[in-house]
Amino acid sequence: MSDLRRLLGLAGTLRVDEIDSPALRHNPLGDPSRRVLPIYTPPGYDPHGTRSYPVLYCLHGYTGDAAAMVAARPWERNVVQWADQLISSGAMPPVILALVDGFTRLGGSQYVDSIHNGDYATYVARDVIAHLDATYRTVAHTGGRAVFGKSSGGFGALHLVMSHPDRFAAVGSHSGDTYFRGTHPAAWPTVQRTLERYVDIAAFVADFERRDKRSGGDYATMEMLGYAAAYSPRAAEPFAFDLPFDLKTGEQRDEVFARWIAFDPVERVENAIEALRALRHCYVDCGRRDEYGLDIGARILVNRMRACGLHVQHEEFDDDHRGIAYRYRESLPALAR
Repeated sequence: MSDLRRLLGLAGTLRVDEIDSPALRHNPLGDPSRRVLPIYTPPGYDPHGTRSYPVLYCLHGYTGDAAAMVAARPWERNVVQWADQLISSGAMPPVILALVDGFTRLGGSQYVDSIHNGDYATYVARDVIAHLDATYRTVAHTGGRAVFGKSSGGFGALHLVMSHPDRFAAVGSHSGDTYFRGTHPAAWPTVQRTLERYVDIAAFVADFERRDKRSGGDYATMEMLGYAAAYSPRAAEPFAFDLPFDLKTGEQRDEVFARWIAFDPVERVENAIEALRALRHCYVDCGRRDEYGLDIGARILVNRMRACGLHVQHEEFDDDHRGIAYRYRESLPALAR
């Protein structure tokens, strides 16, 4: 029994691979192109056998990374433990689970291609999938793949199926980033007040990285910088991106925010209708007490999708944004099937 298997109490096996992604090389932030890639294989998996397995690709949220996805806490299950329990109990068919690391120096990539961050959508849709199909007994075509995630990972999953419709047959979004017009502006005053204390963005980032403890406002500011690096990069240079408000006055910059809105899943439904129609399953959920109002975004997204004749499994539940890994009990069997 492997150490990870014993540590997490798994019936299946968890190993940690490493890939070097050409899509992430030479990015301005200096983030590594070589990434760890935890892979779960179900009980009975035989690398020399004849059976092939579908793959579920899991995307973490903002400030997450590969290590965070396999972290364990008493009385709770992480995504690997949920998959293992559901497979072992017969609640879902056996699958391979790939845990994709999308972390950046600014806390996350949003899984989009960016001249500032690197090409994280290409990294997932091309490099990670190629590694799985070359190394494991996968169902190596579109119908054998699903992508899902929570928060920024949920956004990333929606972005990938809209941008790379030939790669995945199903998508799951737990409390995913949607309806940018309603969710993002609320944080701008905090971010503006924080950044005005610094000479420039580079000084804030250096101070953030230097300190042992950060405030909620500091994290909100770093998160906004992460979004800007993904949605409104200006050049392939460190911190060369545009914020959707004026740094001195806080006034909204419509031309920049329009670039952000172009990534919003809510706004993309009609243009991505053929990609969405090709999916075998779409799962969307969110807690009705979500601190970021993402339940409203989920409702708007689903309403627009259904207005276009698409079928969506949409669920709401009585909870907030955090500690909702138990929702994998609902999404993983649907995606696996």
